Amino acid sequence: MEWAMSLLLNHPEALKKVHDEIETHVGHQRLVIDSDLPQLRYLNNVIRETLRLFPPGPLLVPRESTMECSIGGFHVPRGTMLIVNAYKMHRDPALWTDPAEFKPERFESGEGEGYKYVPFGVGRRRCPGEAMAMKAVGLVLASLVQCFEWKRLGEEEVDLNEGEGLSMPKAIPLEVLCKPRQAMMDVLPQL
Repeated sequence: MEWAMSLLLNHPEALKKVHDEIETHVGHQRLVIDSDLPQLRYLNNVIRETLRLFPPGPLLVPRESTMECSIGGFHVPRGTMLIVNAYKMHRDPALWTDPAEFKPERFESGEGEGYKYVPFGVGRRRCPGEAMAMKAVGLVLASLVQCFEWKRLGEEEVDLNEGEGLSMPKAIPLEVLCKPRQAMMDVLPQL
């Protein structure tokens, strides 16, 4: 959530696009609900792009090779521990166009399809909480954008440096200014 808000604050055109999409599909007479999320395609693209740039676990769960094999031309003996570096994969220019850039639109063209986008892992060992996580992040982020106006503290962009830790926290916690949107004042008590 913190990474998504940081990216949106550094890309006000994307923040406006998310808000406009919510206004179009939901309006301001009620709060976003889970059945609205499939229609909020750009919001979902923002979440996917945030997870591409800042995966919740940059290194996926290690796996042990059960048999001798070859992967990408590398010999892998039986019993070898293998770790997928999702962070590196998601920023690899051989896999992504402009990998360091925040471009939610890349998911509209299908650029994130296949095994190059793996914030939750892949296959039968994929994170079982993915659907719940995507729904929770979608509802909270949509509600924050729908109900409040967001601004950076100053003119400079929000710092996007990563801190230390397995879950990739921000080095400098996000501090922002927010105020309730006037159009949402009747609905805000429902939060």
